[in-house]
Parts: sequence; C-alpha cells; structure tokens
Amino acid sequence: MPDPIQENPDAAYIPAELSHARDGFLRHMALERERSEHTLRAYAGDIANLYVYAIPHGATNLAGLDLSLLRGWLMTLQESGLARATLARRSATIRSFLAWAVREELISTNPAIRLQSPKREQRLPHILQNNQIERIFQPATRLPETADVKIKEPTKEQLALADRNKLILELLYATAIRVGELVSLDIGDIDLDRRTLRVIGKGNNERTVPFGQPALNAIDDWLRRSRPVLRTNESGHALLLGRRGKRLDARAARQVVSDALAALGDTAARGPHALRHSAATHLLDRGADLRAVQEILGHSSLATTQLYTHVSVERLKDSYQKAHPRA
Repeated sequence: MPDPIQENPDAAYIPAELSHARDGFLRHMALERERSEHTLRAYAGDIANLYVYAIPHGATNLAGLDLSLLRGWLMTLQESGLARATLARRSATIRSFLAWAVREELISTNPAIRLQSPKREQRLPHILQNNQIERIFQPATRLPETADVKIKEPTKEQLALADRNKLILELLYATAIRVGELVSLDIGDIDLDRRTLRVIGKGNNERTVPFGQPALNAIDDWLRRSRPVLRTNESGHALLLGRRGKRLDARAARQVVSDALAALGDTAARGPHALRHSAATHLLDRGADLRAVQEILGHSSLATTQLYTHVSVERLKDSYQKAHPRA
C-alpha cells in the first residue's frame, strides 16, 4: 500500500513524536486490526487534519493534545460546515488513536474519551421499488437495424462483460453484501449446491450468505461461458474479472451499479449500497427475522440493522396513506 504519511504534503512540518505516533497507530491498524487501505487513508487524513490545527496551537507532542485543544479543533470543524457523519468519524478516529497511545504508554490518559461529537443523522436510505429491481435485470434494449443504421454484433468480450455486469447486480441484490466484499470473492467461496457464499467482511469476520435461483443462473452463465473469455494468467481464483483479466476492483464495480441505476431515470438511489439497502428492506417487508437480516448484512450491532425496520414502517405508512379510503 502507498504510504499515506509520505503522501501528506505537511509531513515535513510535523514534530517527530507526533509523526512517529501516527505511523505506529497506522501500522497497528494495518497489521493487527487488518484495516483496508481505504480505511487507513481515512485514519491518516483525520489525524493529519488534527495535526494541522494542533501544531500552530502549540502542540508539539501527544501530551499537547489535551481536551481543550480537541474541543477547539472539533468546534472549528463544526463551524466549517462539515457533515455530522464526517465530524463523528474524525472524532472516533482520534479516540481510537489516543486509546492506542495509552496502551503503548505514550500518554497516561485519553482525553478524547470526554470529547462529545455530534450524533450522526439517521438518514433513511433510498429504496428501490420492486418494479425498478426487475428493470435493472432486464437486458439493455438494442436499437433496431434499419437501412441507415447497421447494428454491429457484439464481440465476445462485450458479451462476457455483459454477463459479468449482470452477475454484479444479481449478487449485490441477492446477498446484500458490500461491494468490497463482492470483488474479494474467489470462485472457491461459492457453494453452488447449497447456494451460499463465504464472505469475509469488516474486521476479517467470516459469514455465510445464501442466494437464490436467479443469482445461481447468473453465476453459471459467467463461469461457464464468459469468465473464460476474459481469463488470463493474472486472473488467479478471482470470481469477477476486469477487461484485462485481473481481479475487478471496487471502483469498476461501483460504476456498473451507478450506470444501471442512472438508466432507470426515476430513482434517487445511487451506488452499490442502494442494492444492499433495498435487499435488506425487502427482506424485512416480507417478514424476515431481524437477526437473520443482521447476519446476512454482517452487522456487528443489531441497532445498525434496526434502521431498516424504520424504512419498512415508513413504506407501510406511505402505502396506507395512498391506498386507504379513510387515511
């Protein structure tokens, strides 16, 4: 992974103790906690943001990061208009950073424990309607061939990519897994007989997630006729491949979903999480047990999953208002 510290243009101006502490924390989170590169970059950015505020205010070591300074930093962020979610994440990063410093005996107490950050707004996610889900999985409409317009036959690669894109959409909705979990799947993680996936989620936690017949059909089409078209010596055991035969990256998978949702033209839902949110809500709409949905989603806390019960209730109330004659 590229070193997020060295890529920080302010790194040369950070006192040695602060710099070494930050490096040690990031190494710990990478090696011991197995955090992703994306998460490590977020941690590095949050700590750098604190340092940019703290150093001009006289903090040259960890002891200088006291509660008063942390409150001033957070107040400055609030006044800058940052979203509550960003403020909450930065506060959480600093709490974890200083808790690690206490365990390493670099400081005696963690002042960030008393740092009150704004609560995240619980925004209800955009949920796709059933007819929108069906439209996502319909093949793209092709232009009719006329005397003036000759429609070229798609190449083998284009057909293979179409099968792959369909599989991306099918699996994200069928299993409600995260896009990072999706692109990390190997062929061996699929049990076709039991129709389950072995998924490695956040914190390297493993779970088993079921899928249905449509996803099974999409997997079969991809593995049997299309993955061999894109496969190269660099493909390894990766389930999903890019144009050049390497493991598909999360950014490309996100783009596939964003394009499919944009093509609907009648939804504010965007990105892979729209399919995850929709799958969870549709499960609860149809009576799925909340703890079963928690297991499928890989949530460590039931409270996180309960957000979707609020979505289901809101959808129920909306349907009542629209349909009941005395609503």
